[in-house]
Amino acid sequence: MAPDGQTLAPNVYDAEPIPDAARAEIDRLLSSGDLFRYTAAEGAPVALLEQEFAELLGSRYALAVSSCSAALFLSLKALDLPRGAKVLIPAFTFAAVPSAVVHADCTPVLVEVGENYRIDIDDFSAKLPEADAVLISHMRGHTSDMDAIMTLSDAAGVPVVEDAAHSLGTTWHGRNIGTIGKVGCFSFQSYKLVNAGEGGIMITDDPELAARAIIMSGAYEQNWKKHPGLQNSFGHWQNKLPLYNLRMQNLSAAVIRPQLPEIARRVTDGRRNHDWVAAQLNATDWLVVPDALPPEDRAPDSIQFNLKGDWSDDQARAFQAAAKRRGITVQIFGLTEGNARAYWNWQFLGDLPDLPRTRAMLMRACDVRLPARLTEPELAYIAEAIISAAGDVKA
Repeated sequence: MAPDGQTLAPNVYDAEPIPDAARAEIDRLLSSGDLFRYTAAEGAPVALLEQEFAELLGSRYALAVSSCSAALFLSLKALDLPRGAKVLIPAFTFAAVPSAVVHADCTPVLVEVGENYRIDIDDFSAKLPEADAVLISHMRGHTSDMDAIMTLSDAAGVPVVEDAAHSLGTTWHGRNIGTIGKVGCFSFQSYKLVNAGEGGIMITDDPELAARAIIMSGAYEQNWKKHPGLQNSFGHWQNKLPLYNLRMQNLSAAVIRPQLPEIARRVTDGRRNHDWVAAQLNATDWLVVPDALPPEDRAPDSIQFNLKGDWSDDQARAFQAAAKRRGITVQIFGLTEGNARAYWNWQFLGDLPDLPRTRAMLMRACDVRLPARLTEPELAYIAEAIISAAGDVKA
């Protein structure tokens, strides 16, 4: 409570505490100084994380790296695409995604995204014939129509990489997101479902792709022998690929591993919280939370909603300001200066296409953090603050 007796706005930025089980392992690592993933002959925390994560997702191989961006980059390099290869990406994603494509010596091709934050399948289909690969970002955990994407991509012989940074725990027809395409990439950055501050991991069932990615991640000399099951492939690729040194170190893995058993509970709590707030917002005349696609069971840790009806830019900014006065930060992607999720700010790409559907969505799409740890009174405060702020402008 504030000194005047009013309820304080909930803190939506702090992550859940790291489980106590991590402390003993961190103390052991600090005492030994054994922080490099390849020092131990076997059983290093990073190697154990890879094994556990692959089992959790139902994948054959996992490679833990320094970030999800590193995983995306390595995925594209492991696909052995030609220099300048065209990679389809959603026009609604984080700037790190087109950056990873550029870093891999490829060319991003932006695909329109609709009001429901998902790939426009007609635009995707029209641009697919020029593509060498597809990188689908499940942005903010919203799954595009993976049935259509995979059917079209498979027919064209184009590999699909899933950027599942926001989608750990989400399923599509009961299948884990990240296991549908050729590679799936996940994030352990602080605002994700599992928090290591920084870190990422990629999963695949393709042994050649896994071997190439492992070597390029920095498994130099004979260190690839500490990754089981790929010895013939490693022997073929050793010294034929560049080393980018994107390895995860043991302290990060020690922080991540005790959180893996917490994922199911966090998914359940996050979905409950999201759906409760969504019901409140959808009951108004001014706000709408787009429905999930039928095959999708999301694992949200934030909520996105659109300003419904006729809003001017000034009204949208006034809504943000009114929510801020109540202690709730509402990000409108297209109205936040320099926003890394607004494609027109990706000036490193040079000339940018005109994408009217995506632009219109970004100018009215709102984003509020909603971590799984929030209580019902905290959720009620957030929902009331958003609704009242909209009412200040539109009532």
